[in-house]
Amino acid sequence: MTAKTEASQMTANRNHSKALQERAERYFPGGVNSPVRAFRSVGGAPPFVARAEGAYLWDADGNKYIDYVGSWGPMILGHAFPPVVEAIERAARGSASFGASTAAEADLAEKIQACYPAAEKMRFVSSGTEATMSAIRLARACTGRKIIVKFEGCYHGHADGLLVKAGSGVATFGIPGSAGVPEEIAGLTLALPYNDLAVIEAAFAAHKGEIAAVILEPVVGNAGCIAPAAGFHAGLRAITRREGALLIIDEVMTGFRVALGGATELYGLDPDLVTLGKIVGGGLPVGVFGGRRELMDQLAPLGPVYQAGTLSGNPLAMAAGIATIGYLQEHRAEVYAKLESSAKAVAEGVLSEAAKAGVAMTLNRVGSMWTWFFTPGPVANYDDAAKSDTAAFGRFHRAMLDRGVWLPPSQFEAMFLGAAHGEAEIRATVEAAREALAR
Repeated sequence: MTAKTEASQMTANRNHSKALQERAERYFPGGVNSPVRAFRSVGGAPPFVARAEGAYLWDADGNKYIDYVGSWGPMILGHAFPPVVEAIERAARGSASFGASTAAEADLAEKIQACYPAAEKMRFVSSGTEATMSAIRLARACTGRKIIVKFEGCYHGHADGLLVKAGSGVATFGIPGSAGVPEEIAGLTLALPYNDLAVIEAAFAAHKGEIAAVILEPVVGNAGCIAPAAGFHAGLRAITRREGALLIIDEVMTGFRVALGGATELYGLDPDLVTLGKIVGGGLPVGVFGGRRELMDQLAPLGPVYQAGTLSGNPLAMAAGIATIGYLQEHRAEVYAKLESSAKAVAEGVLSEAAKAGVAMTLNRVGSMWTWFFTPGPVANYDDAAKSDTAAFGRFHRAMLDRGVWLPPSQFEAMFLGAAHGEAEIRATVEAAREALAR
């Protein structure tokens, strides 16, 4: 059976997923519980996932896909990684939640701190949104200032003040911000171009003594993958230190992904606060924010900054996180070498096929996260990314899905692979791209 025949059969055999989508639309807006799961920007109906293992997903109709979403990043060891599954099962036998402290919280914190020395103290929450929201509240309290600087196309969760030019799903649906966010709150956030130190200097000059913090994705992942320009991080650190503002590094996407110590390790960063997300819990709902001891000690019950959560430090998430981070620490050299070689091979392999087919494409990659932008020019910020041919990406996405390759359903998202992806998956992906791009 040829790849094209397989593709046509796969397209025809999504009837169960279509029925599930119709049912879901009766209960959920758009039939989804997160808008980035919708396929509106790429066309077609999303297959419903039934299970996953290693590098693969299976949908409700039994179709098999090579997965380059990885639950949006955390499945770095592959789906249903046995040590993680076993850890969750053991923890679940003791109850899914206590609403009280457990030793596992400090066990996981110890592993995180070994990779992130900047997190002298930390606090677990239940999502990346909670982590960034809480870090910003803490920054405002510690500086006595109100204004936050973020960068265009960077997504830091759906807290009100962070949905200004937020990239990701917001960019996918062509929304400049979000309805329901009062102007008074949006006005406390300055959204500036990424990789441009001059505009940052100008912003601090225009708001002297008013900026509490700068928050950034050290590698942009929510306008597609965009690497920092040489000197950008160092210049940003110098400006914030000089002006008395805090620097918050949002590693919800890059944490443990681009290196064991994330972008903080990769680029030698010195954050005041750092935020981490679902990878810390092996894909279970979890977030972390941490930083200098004197800042974190301003949190209740020691200080006046209130933050709480019944499910914070959830025992299942702690168990999964201990298994995941522990494995990455123990097998650091082999895991990260494989991630680098596999990502390079698949990302550059598809880029080569695009060149052969005469398709304008730019590849941005940092470690095992990357984006194929359907544009000929370099992509260094959100404005560059926005020049991409989203219709062409949509056609590519549909053709790849029909050939058994699952990509994020947006031009403005990064792709990820895990340690379970090997030579067979890379060859199959490049072959699928050859056919998809030749259409």
